[in-house]
Amino acid sequence: MAGKREKPEDIVTKLRQVEVLQAQGAKIVDAVRQIGVTQQTYYRWRREYGGMSRDQLKRLKELETENARLRRAVSDLTLDKLILSEAAPGKLLSPSRRRRCIDHVRDVTGVSERRACQVLGQHRSTQRKLPVGRADEARLTADIIELARQYGRYGYRQIAGLLNDSGWQVNVKRVERIWRREGLKVPRKQRKRGRLWLADGSCVRLRPERANHVWSYDFVQDRTADGRAYRMLNVIDEFTREVLAIRVARSLNSTDVVDVLTDLFILRGPPAFVRSDNGPEFIAGKVRDWIAAVGARTAYIKPGSPWENGYVESFNARLRDELLDGEVFHSLREAQILIEQWRRHYNTKRPHSALGYKPPAPESIVPVDRMPTMHKL
Repeated sequence: MAGKREKPEDIVTKLRQVEVLQAQGAKIVDAVRQIGVTQQTYYRWRREYGGMSRDQLKRLKELETENARLRRAVSDLTLDKLILSEAAPGKLLSPSRRRRCIDHVRDVTGVSERRACQVLGQHRSTQRKLPVGRADEARLTADIIELARQYGRYGYRQIAGLLNDSGWQVNVKRVERIWRREGLKVPRKQRKRGRLWLADGSCVRLRPERANHVWSYDFVQDRTADGRAYRMLNVIDEFTREVLAIRVARSLNSTDVVDVLTDLFILRGPPAFVRSDNGPEFIAGKVRDWIAAVGARTAYIKPGSPWENGYVESFNARLRDELLDGEVFHSLREAQILIEQWRRHYNTKRPHSALGYKPPAPESIVPVDRMPTMHKL
C-alpha cells in the first residue's frame, strides 16, 4: 500500500466509513486504523474532501477539467498572438513568404513547426518541400530584366507579349511572378476621363468596324534641347491601332496635312472616315474639300470633347510616355529619325493590350525553332 495514490472517489468512501464507525461508538484512532491509513493522512483527507458527496466530487472534477481547458485556451491564444506579432506585417499571400516568416517565428519564439504552420495558414508539406525552379528560370529572368530595362514603360503583360513573339512559350502569370520577385514596377498615374453621352444612353462616337474604316489624326508638340518647338502630325488606323505616319517638322499647316494624307491614300487607299478635332489645320476648306474629292468623309469631334477622339489621344499619351518624356533631341533631324524608329517598333514589335498583346502590324513570323534567343538579339 506504500506509495499507492488513492483516487478521490476511494478517499470519500473511506471518510464515510470512518463516520459510520464513529457513529457506532468506535474511537477515531481505531476507525482510522481500520481504513489502513495514518492519522495525518486521515486529517489531510478530511481537510480536502470532508463532508463531500460523490456527486459533489464528480462536479468538482468537471470544474477542474474545465478550468484546465480554459487555461490551455488562454495559453494557446497568447502563443498565437505572440506568433502573429512576430510575423511579417501585411498579408502573407505567397507560400515562399509564409515559409520565410515561419522560419523567423520559430527562431524567435521557439514554437514547433506544426504550431507555426497552423497559425499562419501554411501546409506543412509546403513548408518542408522547397520549390525547385525550372531549368530555364535564370535565362527567362535575365530576359525579363533586359526587356524591362530596354522598355521602361512596359508592364509585365507587354513584356510577356514580347517574350512570346521572340520564341518563348511562357504564361503571363509566370512572367508576373518573376516581375514581382525582382521588384520591377512601372509607376503610372492616369487621369480618369469621362465620355459624352446622349439622353438615350448612346455614346457619341463613330466606332471603327474594319481596317481602313476610320483614321484619326492629331498634333503633338514638343521641344528640342535648344528650346525650339516642333510639331508631330500623328495618323493612326483606329481598328488595327497601326500608326500610319508621324510627320515631324518645326511647323505644320493644312498644306502639310493634305500632303501626308495624299501619300497615305496613294499607298493604302482612302478610308471611309477621317476623324479629327476642330483645329484650324483640320477644318480648313482645303483639307475638307480634298478629303471629299477622294471619296472619304470627315468626322469632327465636338469642341472640348477629346474623349471622342480617344484612339489617337491614347496613342499620343503612349508616344509621350514611352519616348518623348525619356529622350532629349538635340536637333530636328535627330527627332525625325528616332521618332520614325519608334513608330516602326510600335507597329511591328510593341504588344498592344487591345490586340491581345500582339503588335498592330507584326513582321513576318519566323518559326520558333529558327528564332534566336533573347541573349542573341
